[in-house]
Amino acid sequence: MNDKEFGANRLDGRVILVTGATQGVGRAAALDFVRRGATVVLLARSQRNLEVVYDAIVAAGGPEPVAIALDLLTASDDEFMNLAMQIKQTLGRLDGILHSANHFYAASPLVDQRIDEWMNQYRINTVAPFALTRACLPLLKAAPDASVLFVGETHGLKAGPFWGAFGASKAGLVYLTQVAANEWDGWPNLRVNLLVPGPIDSPLRTRTHPGEARSERGAIADLLPHLAHWLGPESAGQSGRIVELDLRPRRD
Repeated sequence: MNDKEFGANRLDGRVILVTGATQGVGRAAALDFVRRGATVVLLARSQRNLEVVYDAIVAAGGPEPVAIALDLLTASDDEFMNLAMQIKQTLGRLDGILHSANHFYAASPLVDQRIDEWMNQYRINTVAPFALTRACLPLLKAAPDASVLFVGETHGLKAGPFWGAFGASKAGLVYLTQVAANEWDGWPNLRVNLLVPGPIDSPLRTRTHPGEARSERGAIADLLPHLAHWLGPESAGQSGRIVELDLRPRRD
């Protein structure tokens, strides 16, 4: 699916917060959203890496972004609330959130997984998306058309050996998406969905499948129109959806 098939997917005038914005899907999405007319709020742990993405956006002539360094592993309720306040004071609005940050230790049998591995992966992959969305909810409710999009993982939909902590933390996003969609059904301007990209050529996939050839993965570029669709006006009225993609090259 490309832009031509999906429509214009314009994001003009929108402010979109992107987590994990300095690498992989998050970085590519942030640059693409700017190209489509959005102003982005870049969120990641490393201030130095944020500055690199910030400079790339400014150099390309896009709207000046906001870059916020925050460690999702340790962030408190107050820090999330302060982040939302910073967005309000700086940009005055928020129209969407792309939750693309990930945390992964290693594929291993349950007998070798430790409590801290489970806690840390849940903290970043499940708890932080909830806490950040909750903090930003007043801004999202005030927007004329707002969208929250979680980036899921195949192992969060289909249980498999050696994916215990990571898969369970990603499975939590499925539940979170459906609970939020039901709780927000009184706000027709607000929607939440989960997109599972499938095997794509990203830093995370390289870590989870180190022996896999790049030709066996989908391209991040092919994912971008889907992200823009679910964060843009074309997906209005659709909430609580679990969308699973397979962007790998076809072998006819």
